[in-house]
Amino acid sequence: MGTRELVFGALLVALALVIPLAFGGFLGVVVPPFSATLASHVPVMISMLLGPWTAVLVGLGSALGFLVKLGPVIAARAAMHAVFAGAGAVLVKRGLPFWKALAWTLPVHAFTEALIVLPFGFTLERAGIVVGLGTALHHLVDAVIALAVVRAVGLAQRSLGKTS
Repeated sequence: MGTRELVFGALLVALALVIPLAFGGFLGVVVPPFSATLASHVPVMISMLLGPWTAVLVGLGSALGFLVKLGPVIAARAAMHAVFAGAGAVLVKRGLPFWKALAWTLPVHAFTEALIVLPFGFTLERAGIVVGLGTALHHLVDAVIALAVVRAVGLAQRSLGKTS
Protein backbone atom coordinates (compact mmCIF):
# COMPACT_ATOMS: atom_id res chain seq x y z
CA MET A 1 0.00 0.00 0.00
CA GLY A 2 1.53 3.26 -1.15
CA THR A 3 1.18 6.70 0.39
CA ARG A 4 -1.60 7.68 -1.98
CA GLU A 5 -3.69 4.59 -1.18
CA LEU A 6 -3.07 5.14 2.54
CA VAL A 7 -4.26 8.76 2.37
CA PHE A 8 -7.36 7.91 0.34
CA GLY A 9 -8.00 4.97 2.66
CA ALA A 10 -7.73 7.23 5.73
CA LEU A 11 -10.24 9.64 4.19
CA LEU A 12 -12.62 6.76 3.51
CA VAL A 13 -12.14 5.51 7.10
CA ALA A 14 -13.07 9.00 8.34
CA LEU A 15 -16.20 8.89 6.22
CA ALA A 16 -16.95 5.34 7.40
CA LEU A 17 -16.73 6.60 11.00
CA VAL A 18 -18.86 9.69 10.43
CA ILE A 19 -21.76 7.86 8.76
CA PRO A 20 -22.82 5.75 11.79
CA LEU A 21 -21.77 8.32 14.40
CA ALA A 22 -23.42 11.39 12.88
CA PHE A 23 -26.15 9.96 10.69
CA GLY A 24 -26.98 6.62 12.31
CA GLY A 25 -29.99 8.03 14.09
CA PHE A 26 -31.99 9.16 11.10
CA LEU A 27 -30.41 7.03 8.36
CA GLY A 28 -30.58 3.86 10.42
CA VAL A 29 -32.98 0.99 10.98
CA VAL A 30 -32.43 -1.51 13.80
CA VAL A 31 -34.10 -4.93 14.08
CA PRO A 32 -31.70 -6.84 16.37
CA PRO A 33 -29.34 -8.36 15.49
CA PHE A 34 -29.72 -6.52 12.17
CA SER A 35 -29.14 -2.84 11.63
CA ALA A 36 -28.87 -0.85 8.46
CA THR A 37 -27.49 2.65 8.14
CA LEU A 38 -28.03 3.99 4.64
CA ALA A 39 -24.72 4.54 2.80
CA SER A 40 -22.64 2.89 5.55
CA HIS A 41 -21.10 0.45 3.05
CA VAL A 42 -20.29 3.12 0.48
CA PRO A 43 -16.79 4.05 1.79
CA VAL A 44 -15.92 0.36 2.12
CA MET A 45 -17.18 -0.39 -1.38
CA ILE A 46 -15.29 2.55 -2.91
CA SER A 47 -12.13 1.41 -1.12
CA MET A 48 -12.22 -1.76 -3.22
CA LEU A 49 -10.93 0.38 -6.10
CA LEU A 50 -7.80 1.25 -4.09
CA GLY A 51 -6.51 -2.25 -3.40
CA PRO A 52 -7.02 -5.14 -0.97
CA TRP A 53 -5.08 -3.74 2.00
CA THR A 54 -6.79 -0.37 1.75
CA ALA A 55 -10.17 -2.09 1.54
CA VAL A 56 -9.43 -4.16 4.65
CA LEU A 57 -8.27 -1.01 6.51
CA VAL A 58 -11.48 0.84 5.64
CA GLY A 59 -13.58 -2.18 6.60
CA LEU A 60 -11.95 -2.33 10.04
CA GLY A 61 -12.35 1.44 10.46
CA SER A 62 -16.03 1.04 9.70
CA ALA A 63 -16.29 -1.54 12.49
CA LEU A 64 -14.82 0.95 14.96
CA GLY A 65 -17.56 3.48 14.19
CA PHE A 66 -20.26 0.88 14.74
CA LEU A 67 -18.63 -0.31 17.97
CA VAL A 68 -18.82 3.21 19.40
CA LYS A 69 -22.38 3.81 18.21
CA LEU A 70 -24.17 0.44 18.39
CA GLY A 71 -22.09 -2.02 20.43
CA PRO A 72 -20.22 -5.29 19.92
CA VAL A 73 -22.74 -7.34 17.91
CA ILE A 74 -23.16 -4.68 15.23
CA ALA A 75 -19.40 -3.99 15.35
CA ALA A 76 -18.67 -7.68 14.77
CA ARG A 77 -20.96 -7.59 11.76
CA ALA A 78 -19.25 -4.43 10.53
CA ALA A 79 -15.86 -6.12 10.89
CA MET A 80 -17.04 -8.47 8.14
CA HIS A 81 -16.83 -5.46 5.82
CA ALA A 82 -13.07 -6.09 5.80
CA VAL A 83 -13.72 -9.60 4.44
CA PHE A 84 -16.05 -8.69 1.59
CA ALA A 85 -14.13 -5.52 0.72
CA GLY A 86 -10.80 -7.35 0.65
CA ALA A 87 -12.29 -10.03 -1.61
CA GLY A 88 -13.88 -7.40 -3.85
CA ALA A 89 -10.62 -5.48 -4.11
CA VAL A 90 -8.83 -8.64 -5.25
CA LEU A 91 -11.50 -9.11 -7.94
CA VAL A 92 -11.12 -5.49 -9.09
CA LYS A 93 -7.33 -5.85 -9.10
CA ARG A 94 -7.71 -8.91 -11.35
CA GLY A 95 -9.67 -6.81 -13.84
CA LEU A 96 -13.29 -7.49 -12.93
CA PRO A 97 -15.46 -4.40 -13.42
CA PHE A 98 -16.40 -2.65 -10.17
CA TRP A 99 -20.11 -3.41 -10.53
CA LYS A 100 -19.39 -7.12 -11.01
CA ALA A 101 -17.12 -7.16 -7.96
CA LEU A 102 -19.96 -5.60 -5.96
CA ALA A 103 -22.34 -8.28 -7.25
CA TRP A 104 -19.91 -11.14 -6.52
CA THR A 105 -19.27 -9.90 -2.97
CA LEU A 106 -22.97 -9.68 -2.05
CA PRO A 107 -23.28 -13.34 -0.95
CA VAL A 108 -19.92 -13.17 0.86
CA HIS A 109 -21.09 -10.06 2.70
CA ALA A 110 -24.50 -11.47 3.64
CA PHE A 111 -23.13 -14.87 4.68
CA THR A 112 -20.30 -13.54 6.86
CA GLU A 113 -22.55 -11.03 8.62
CA ALA A 114 -25.15 -13.73 9.31
CA LEU A 115 -22.48 -16.15 10.52
CA ILE A 116 -20.76 -13.71 12.89
CA VAL A 117 -23.91 -13.12 15.00
CA LEU A 118 -24.31 -16.83 15.86
CA PRO A 119 -21.79 -16.75 18.77
CA PHE A 120 -23.85 -13.93 20.30
CA GLY A 121 -26.78 -16.31 20.88
CA PHE A 122 -28.92 -15.67 17.83
CA THR A 123 -30.63 -18.60 16.15
CA LEU A 124 -29.63 -19.80 12.71
CA GLU A 125 -33.07 -18.78 11.43
CA ARG A 126 -32.85 -15.25 12.87
CA ALA A 127 -29.28 -14.83 11.68
CA GLY A 128 -30.03 -16.18 8.22
CA ILE A 129 -33.30 -14.44 7.53
CA VAL A 130 -33.02 -11.18 9.44
CA VAL A 131 -29.28 -10.56 9.09
CA GLY A 132 -28.48 -12.43 5.88
CA LEU A 133 -31.41 -11.21 3.83
CA GLY A 134 -31.32 -7.75 5.39
CA THR A 135 -27.61 -7.42 4.64
CA ALA A 136 -28.12 -8.54 1.04
CA LEU A 137 -30.79 -5.88 0.48
CA HIS A 138 -28.69 -3.23 2.24
CA HIS A 139 -25.67 -4.23 0.12
CA LEU A 140 -27.72 -3.74 -3.06
CA VAL A 141 -28.89 -0.25 -2.06
CA ASP A 142 -25.41 0.87 -0.99
CA ALA A 143 -23.86 -0.65 -4.14
CA VAL A 144 -26.13 1.55 -6.26
CA ILE A 145 -25.03 4.59 -4.23
CA ALA A 146 -21.35 3.60 -4.49
CA LEU A 147 -21.63 3.12 -8.26
CA ALA A 148 -23.28 6.54 -8.59
CA VAL A 149 -20.56 8.22 -6.50
CA VAL A 150 -17.75 6.48 -8.40
CA ARG A 151 -19.28 7.47 -11.71
CA ALA A 152 -19.95 11.06 -10.60
CA VAL A 153 -16.37 11.67 -9.51
CA GLY A 154 -14.78 9.62 -12.28
CA LEU A 155 -13.03 7.12 -10.02
CA ALA A 156 -13.69 4.20 -12.35
CA GLN A 157 -11.64 5.80 -15.11
CA ARG A 158 -8.97 7.34 -12.91
CA SER A 159 -8.73 4.85 -10.05
CA LEU A 160 -5.75 6.63 -8.52
CA GLY A 161 -4.18 7.68 -11.77
CA LYS A 162 -4.59 4.38 -13.58
CA THR A 163 -6.44 4.44 -16.87
CA SER A 164 -8.77 1.66 -17.89
